[in-house]
Amino acid sequence: MDLIDNLKAALNGEEVDVVPAISATAAAVEEAFPAAGVSWPEAHTDAEQMAKLGIALHEQAGLECARIPFDLTAEAEAFGCKVDLGDMENTPTLKSHGDGDPEDLEVPDDFVNQGRLPVILEAIEILKNEYPEVPVVVGMAGPFTLTGHLLGVEDLVKMLKTDSFIVEDAVDVALEAQIELVEAFNDSGVDVICVADPTSSPELLDPNDFNEFALPALEDLSAEMEMESIIHICGNSKPILEGMLDCGFSGASVEEAVDMEEAQELREQIGADTVMVGNISTSQTLFSKPTDEVKAEVKAALEKGTNVLAPSCGIAPKSPLANIQAFVEARNEYYGI
Repeated sequence: MDLIDNLKAALNGEEVDVVPAISATAAAVEEAFPAAGVSWPEAHTDAEQMAKLGIALHEQAGLECARIPFDLTAEAEAFGCKVDLGDMENTPTLKSHGDGDPEDLEVPDDFVNQGRLPVILEAIEILKNEYPEVPVVVGMAGPFTLTGHLLGVEDLVKMLKTDSFIVEDAVDVALEAQIELVEAFNDSGVDVICVADPTSSPELLDPNDFNEFALPALEDLSAEMEMESIIHICGNSKPILEGMLDCGFSGASVEEAVDMEEAQELREQIGADTVMVGNISTSQTLFSKPTDEVKAEVKAALEKGTNVLAPSCGIAPKSPLANIQAFVEARNEYYGI
């Protein structure tokens, strides 16, 4: 099976013999680090280690992609935000937001060469050269999430009620920067872009505000992508699923709070070309349940019609490697391969 062709076909809504088994979201499991010869935080800042960790779950568990990077702070760091890169126990976290007045926010000169963005681009090049048969999925923050990183999420939510014009302008700046990054990804030959936009979740953002402030930027961003793409929004995204299916991405990745069968019914009802990606629980099933329960959930998701099998969100680093292996094995058992 040609893994790249199979994934692209599935994301384009074509009939495939075997549903791809990938991770659209961050995928780094601590048990895989020794064999990969990598460590944190080095794998966040060194392109060779990033590539090795990105391919590790393909080599050690059969996952049908390489997925980099492993956090959502790289674009904010490129804007000048302070980031704690963490260690083997902690993933990178923002320690400061953008400096200065939100009204003065602007895209840094030579944006794609700031911070860790060149490391990500170099890691893509390494993966495409050394593993040309494996789809490379690169992640980036959604425009509204990046805006939250730059302004502070609490301040951003408050400003929606008091200074919405500032929010609109800030989202425009975030979008401008991300379009520059997408153009660099277009040139890199990466196979799939996954835009993760957790701050757009209905658990944080009113669906009406999503439609007004977040959705137009997602539409503009997806329009710049020359490859297959996935939009991922955390939590119970049912209230905004129609928007996710209609904003121009190839796939919509959802958590287990969204019933896959109901999502497929909505797709059919609105005539969406966007396919469904997901939605095996990362917080429960992949993180702590036995392998037989992992396999049962995978087979249920396939029965319910997921177009691309994937974890429901970023894989927790402490998740057992055996559960990622069982994730792929269950797909294979389902198809008798």
